[in-house]
Amino acid sequence: VQKSYSANFPGEFGGGVINLTTKSTPREAFFNISGGIGWDTETTNQLGYTYYGSDTDWTGFDDGTRDIPAGLASALASGKPVLVGADFTQDQLEKIAVELVNAETTLLQQNNNIPVNWSFGFSGGKTWPIADGEIGIIATANISNKWRTRDALQQTSLDRDLAGPPQTSFQRVITDNRVVVNGLLGIGLELGDHQFRWTNLYIRDTLKQARLALGKDQNNADRDIMVQDTAWYERQLINTQLVAELDFDAIQIDLRGGYANSQREAPYERSFTYVKTNLPLAQDPVGNKFVNDLGGNRGSASIAFSDLNENLYSAGADVSYELAPRITATVGYAYSDTERTSVRRAFVFRSANLPIAVQQLRPDFLLSDVTIQAFDIALLETSAQDGTAAFGAALTTHAGYAQVQAEVVSGVNVNVGVRYEDAKQTVNPIDLFRTGGNAIAITNLSNDYWLPAVTLTWEAAPDMQLRVNGSKTIARPQFRELIAQIYQDPESNRQFRGNPSLTDSTLWNAEVRYEWYFDRDQRFTAAGFYKSIDNPIETFTSISTDSLANSSFANAPKATLWGAEIEVQKFFPLDTISDAPFFQSRRAVVIANYTYTQSKLKVGAGDVTIVNGQSLVASDFFFDGAPLTGQSDHLVNFQLGLEDQDVLSQQTLLFTYASPRVTSRGPSGQPDIREKPGLQIDFVARQGITLFGKELDLKFEARNLTGRKYQEVQEAGDNRVFLNRYQLGRSLSLSGSIKF
Repeated sequence: VQKSYSANFPGEFGGGVINLTTKSTPREAFFNISGGIGWDTETTNQLGYTYYGSDTDWTGFDDGTRDIPAGLASALASGKPVLVGADFTQDQLEKIAVELVNAETTLLQQNNNIPVNWSFGFSGGKTWPIADGEIGIIATANISNKWRTRDALQQTSLDRDLAGPPQTSFQRVITDNRVVVNGLLGIGLELGDHQFRWTNLYIRDTLKQARLALGKDQNNADRDIMVQDTAWYERQLINTQLVAELDFDAIQIDLRGGYANSQREAPYERSFTYVKTNLPLAQDPVGNKFVNDLGGNRGSASIAFSDLNENLYSAGADVSYELAPRITATVGYAYSDTERTSVRRAFVFRSANLPIAVQQLRPDFLLSDVTIQAFDIALLETSAQDGTAAFGAALTTHAGYAQVQAEVVSGVNVNVGVRYEDAKQTVNPIDLFRTGGNAIAITNLSNDYWLPAVTLTWEAAPDMQLRVNGSKTIARPQFRELIAQIYQDPESNRQFRGNPSLTDSTLWNAEVRYEWYFDRDQRFTAAGFYKSIDNPIETFTSISTDSLANSSFANAPKATLWGAEIEVQKFFPLDTISDAPFFQSRRAVVIANYTYTQSKLKVGAGDVTIVNGQSLVASDFFFDGAPLTGQSDHLVNFQLGLEDQDVLSQQTLLFTYASPRVTSRGPSGQPDIREKPGLQIDFVARQGITLFGKELDLKFEARNLTGRKYQEVQEAGDNRVFLNRYQLGRSLSLSGSIKF
């Protein structure tokens, strides 16, 4: 972990960088099998909602149930919007709707006994000697299947001061079934002083989500609204990287090249809305029943298919040369090229005049092949209307850097360098329907930067040093922040849409850090830091006609951030307090970290921000002096534990506290939306035992012992609106691995 920027790292550098090097040549042959089970007090064996999906959902892979049917696939590839009159007849649209009859993804089911969490995996490795070196291999594969249910209160208010009851208020039960499958294959070769590594990584993260909500919206406070959603989000990463580290005494050469493919698919995102008017039966014969007329006013049904594909190619080379004793110069080059395609086709089911009896059918019967054909229910595309159906995005960077590491006088080291980084970033709407025009702005960022960095380190004593760092870095907008395409965030249960008019942020960083390593594995550090940020990217939420529907992103004019950090790690031998055998090899460990941060946005009277090509008044989005999103004033991590120095035996209490932080800017004039993480207490224990001559590593975890809740809230004086509030639940898990 490096918290201070140096020129050999990419220019996109904010709070630090984690440099990971995977093992590839194990010291000794091994084979491990691991497994575990877990329990959540809010989820396991409790009420939740789910849907069948496919036979293989438990693996994180669909068996074909969610494949796009042939008729719809042909329509999507036609280059025409799926609408009546756009080369499609009413009969054709009804036939496509019939193809989407899929009760496995439509029928929400109540489950009073949500299963336990479980995981299973194995890993192994071996090294073989060869002439002048050795070759090694490491492989691992794992699967985990976890459930989580949230009974969430979700509210929105249209009032500037949040006065009165919320205009929109829903109680929504959300059940997530998350399956993660991953594998790694690493091959390492050592020839003399030279090392070669080939690392291959596979991760598939699938979320099967079911939601059922009951509440009221702002259109008519007397009506009850019931909303049912089912979704399947599958994300996949395939990454391969080749690295060569060549050591020729005074010259070291590092070469690397990699390829990564990322995919996100969300087929059959379904949503159904039913309405109960609560009118007297004389005015509405079904006023006491939930109905869905598929007309939009008293109910609706929609479906969406999303597909994202991204390819990333990267390469780099570093050459270091020892100019003189304790003086090393390094030059390097890095290249990356990313291309992404994102397509989202959204549809609604429409019928002009459904009989009252049909309006009362449950979702899978409402959209059965019989009702579709009997009552002229057609599928109509909505993504064709606003030009957000498909986007292409690309980012190409070239970077060169040079730096010198030198001991200028005894005990004083300096690392000074500069990085030149050139980038071209584009996001373009894809004209699927060949209309020749689009209302969505185009992203075309072409920037180059000189990014200097200097670090001065004074070794005041063999175990003590003082480090001063100054640097300039950048932060580019991510593709998800740029693409003006709606996507559902399954964590916050809110919809997001990118802003193609975002620009790069520029950061000026300064840090002073004192480090005292007063004993083996023990330390005390203290640091102060300051950042000045031009055009920071902030999340904001806007009010639609019926709710706080969409969140997006915008550049604030400026911001500053400063603070301090203190960390200590100390061991206390226990053999001095008792002669009992239990204490002779054990010690207590205390690890504490406290970070205090103050951040402020700077918004002047004449400042503007650009959203989808429109120049808007910045003060309509940001309050001058407000903290940056995601930034807590106080962060505390405290660990108190026991550990055995001879065998594996650890017991640790962990205390984590974060003060309230902004998650999104509030709608114009309203207070910001804040998250209140609070205090969480966890207990973790590890114990090694020998079973039938084999080493067994057991791990027990008890999380959120105090049962804290999650709260995302807007507050104006005594007025309060909860955008998300639910119990997190206490969780227990037991896992183990056996070594052969």
